[in-house]
Amino acid sequence: MFTGIIEETGSVQQLSAKSLTVQANVVLPGTALGDSISVNGACLTVIDITKSAFTVEIMPETRRLTNIGDLHVGDQVNLERALSAQGRFGGHFVQGHVDAVGKVASMVPEGEAVIMSVNAPEEILKYLVKKCFIAVNGVSLTVIECGTSQFSVSLVSFSRQKTNLGRLKQGNKVNLEVDIIAKYIEKFYHPGKQEGIISLLDQYDYLKAR
Repeated sequence: MFTGIIEETGSVQQLSAKSLTVQANVVLPGTALGDSISVNGACLTVIDITKSAFTVEIMPETRRLTNIGDLHVGDQVNLERALSAQGRFGGHFVQGHVDAVGKVASMVPEGEAVIMSVNAPEEILKYLVKKCFIAVNGVSLTVIECGTSQFSVSLVSFSRQKTNLGRLKQGNKVNLEVDIIAKYIEKFYHPGKQEGIISLLDQYDYLKAR
């Protein structure tokens, strides 16, 4: 489990069909073989670690469903270690299970912020509402507008400086993960039926007009 609060950006040192090596600093202390690290929002398993870098295993599924396969040596990636039981929860529930890849539609300055619009598939957009959470390249962000083909978020200067979102340009691919709570609500609720949590709410009269 992650929070979407990026600890640092690392630099891709080596990339093969089966593994990715990232040069890093902050996420190395305390990290051990078998630990999970979020790389651009994808939960990956550490298979090797040195004083200045770590290596994670890449599955074919990861290449198909994320932007990891499009990386090159020198590219910056967002890094976050899995949340510890003692850690502060500062973002939202991020699993590191990328739902889809979107494409940056525009980056428009607005005062001290930049409004980033992202083209996304319907399977993502159906879960979005104004002010909901979404993880973009592993960064926990708040949706400010959503439509039939894209959504937008506001990037403050801190987010642009401390993550790789500030380097994005139109057409760049980004990993997207919607809030897991939205998926659970969809699972529990079926139009025309009273099942799961909807049934429970109805049982205790919470659905009746007051």
